[in-house]
Amino acid sequence: MEFSVRIPFVEHLGFKLHKFEGGEAELSFDPGPDHLNSFDVVHGGASMTLLDVVMAHAARSAQPELGAVTIEMKTSFMRAAKGPLRAHGRTLHRTATLVFTEGTIHDAQGRLCAQATGTFKLMPRLATSPGSAQPLNRISTD
Repeated sequence: MEFSVRIPFVEHLGFKLHKFEGGEAELSFDPGPDHLNSFDVVHGGASMTLLDVVMAHAARSAQPELGAVTIEMKTSFMRAAKGPLRAHGRTLHRTATLVFTEGTIHDAQGRLCAQATGTFKLMPRLATSPGSAQPLNRISTD
């Protein structure tokens, strides 16, 4: 399954999308040596990015044409993450513009490595031409 929008950082990390529907999303991540910390386990920043992306996709799954901007995120790490990882995100509650989500990361043995909650604001995507970027100050926060 392909991501519905291009996210260069996600491409760099090598995340793969497996589910994107009905308030849920699922991604996999096979971390390489560049994704590890000094303890030779997945860096917390890579894990948090995986959780952010899976929860944002769960938030957007009901209206994929919209963008989702992270408003807040809380992460708890239960165990060191190693090897291939699977992340699952789901919508907990939705208003007209906000989506409240939760996400989890499990290792290949099915053990819970990290859990997060996140709040996302749904926004229309700005039209851009290839290679151009829209300034963030042009995005309405109303």
